[in-house]
Amino acid sequence: MRSTRHLKMDFIFAPEIKSDLDRIIEKIGLAYIKRQNLVAFKSFGSKSRAMARIWSLPRIWQLALQTEAHYCIEVISEKFAKLSQAEKEKVLIHELLHIPKNFSGSLLSHRRKGRTIDKKAVDKLYKLLQKNG
Repeated sequence: MRSTRHLKMDFIFAPEIKSDLDRIIEKIGLAYIKRQNLVAFKSFGSKSRAMARIWSLPRIWQLALQTEAHYCIEVISEKFAKLSQAEKEKVLIHELLHIPKNFSGSLLSHRRKGRTIDKKAVDKLYKLLQKNG
């Protein structure tokens, strides 16, 4: 009889991803993002189809914990590791675009009034990143 045991999903801090995020934020001018309140993780064992995800700390939890808004960017290590450096940077840019300019703890959807988080938006910022080194 085969085991029905499920593999556990796990997270670890990812300082190298955080370093990439900090560089991207600086180079493409996302100064509204409080870098000290942004945490990067690698996950292992996820069944998600995504390459990366962003998690927020909603206002109710900010009040309960008496803290400011924070965001976690999780890269799905099994998928993210296979990407080229350029594709990794584009994935990280995509996740950063979900953070609103007021850094409130909410998340922006892919489609909203007058703006979208899509390949065109990401490519535009990626070109800026390349230009600014």
